[in-house]
Order: sequence, then C-alpha cells, then structure tokens
Amino acid sequence: MRLSRSLAPLPVALALVLSLPYAALPYDAPVHAHARVEAGASPSPVRFGASCRTAVRGSQVVAHCHNPYVDIDRVRLHIECARWWDIDTDSAPADAWPAMTVRLTGRCWKEIRSVWISHQKAR
Repeated sequence: MRLSRSLAPLPVALALVLSLPYAALPYDAPVHAHARVEAGASPSPVRFGASCRTAVRGSQVVAHCHNPYVDIDRVRLHIECARWWDIDTDSAPADAWPAMTVRLTGRCWKEIRSVWISHQKAR
C-alpha cells in the first residue's frame, strides 16, 4: 500500500519531533522535578578539601597537603603514639590557600600508632 504524497512527510516529521533533545522543548513546557531532588537544590557535589600524603619514618611524620580548590582549607596533623606514656600530638592549623601546598611535621618519642589529617573550611 502506498501513502499519498500529501501524507508521506507526516511520519518523518513525527519521528523528528519525537527525537528532539530535552533542551529543544519550548520554555513554557512543564518541568517535572525528579522524585528525590527538591526544586532549587543543587545536585552537584561541593568541591572542598586538600589532598594529603603522609610519610612516617621511625618516630617522625611529614605530611604534604595540596589544595586544588577555591576555598581555603585549614589542615591539622594528628599523631597517636604507640606507647602509653608517649604524648599524642596535634599540629597547629595551617591554611592551605588555593593551588598551595603546605607541609606539616610532628613526632613521637618512640613508635607511631596512627596518623591522620583533619580539614576545616577557613571563613
């Protein structure tokens, strides 16, 4: 069966309209929010926090923290010593400005049990 010449463009036009991307819809088209995202909420993650590397050599610790983001990251080095009589230490806070690397150091008298870095937004 042949379609008449006046009806032949209709299926082609319908296929083109149905394959339009979402951005091509008119502005007055209703926008349906997703079930888990509230209107006005930003789904993008907050980019914050310097990436830190720690190196332990005997009883000394060296940490290098590089901040690739815009917000200032106030970092601190925390050291837990292995011996019960050895005092655990926390370094003074150091501000890692954007595109800046800071160096933090600390030590125990004897062995080190654990080391970690804390991050805080500087206001």
